[in-house]
Amino acid sequence: MKSKIYLLMAMGSLAIFSCVSPKKLEEEKAKYTELSGNYLALQAKYRDLQDELKRCQNESTARISDLTTRKAALESQIADMTKQIDYLKQNNNTVLNQLKDLSVVTGAQAESIKKSLDNIGAKDMYIRDLQGSIARKDSLNMALVMNLKGAIGNLDDKDINIKVDKGVVYVDISDKLLFKSGSYEVTDRAKEVLGKVAKVLNNQPEIEFQVEGHTDSVPIKSPGILDNWDLSVKRATTVVRILQDTYGLDPKRMTAAGRSQYVPLADNGTPEGRAANRRTRIVILPQLDQFFKLLETKK
Repeated sequence: MKSKIYLLMAMGSLAIFSCVSPKKLEEEKAKYTELSGNYLALQAKYRDLQDELKRCQNESTARISDLTTRKAALESQIADMTKQIDYLKQNNNTVLNQLKDLSVVTGAQAESIKKSLDNIGAKDMYIRDLQGSIARKDSLNMALVMNLKGAIGNLDDKDINIKVDKGVVYVDISDKLLFKSGSYEVTDRAKEVLGKVAKVLNNQPEIEFQVEGHTDSVPIKSPGILDNWDLSVKRATTVVRILQDTYGLDPKRMTAAGRSQYVPLADNGTPEGRAANRRTRIVILPQLDQFFKLLETKK
């Protein structure tokens, strides 16, 4: 089609050229050249417009696809939220019904609540009484410690230790104050020391106590003594007999026990540690029967 147009234009030009002047011919040639240039420019612009149209179509297709995907996701979220709203509505109705039930308290229920509150108040008072009793017991223990320290005050503090731990009074007496080395035979100072302790204990007739013998970890080699168990028991019973026979303490208040080397105060690997572990301990026992009586009366 285009070639036919060019042919006709050429034939027309020849016809014109054959009957026009050279000047006119040049003008026509110039117009032809201008028209040809305009035509080519229009063709290029047409191609650009086609490319732009194709690009826009591709972008529109991608945009439509993206919007479709997002729409589907939003619809899914809306469906989930609708289910949640329905569940919450149902749950809310259930809670409202329960609240309605709770808002009606019968006379029997009110009486039961009152009794529960009264019981809580009684328990609270009971706990306060127990705390007061424990505080009084601690005060008595501290008074006992002060009396013991006052009675034994002129003896070497390093050889006698008196303390309160978890409501129990402990009196630790070094073995060198009471016994000869490796023996359960008492020293000359033993009765002096035990006499001071006995005086305080005699003034507290309701107190029960346990006398414990403790040794270090060195095996015993003395005649008539089997091992550290044997030595610790014999030392404890020796002290108990002195307190009973010499100072008149009621034997029902006393217990003798041997602990051997198994409850050390210090490391048996050093001379100082072994010396600390060789001791007689008097344990002032808590009055559990009185405490249990208190529990019974307060219930």
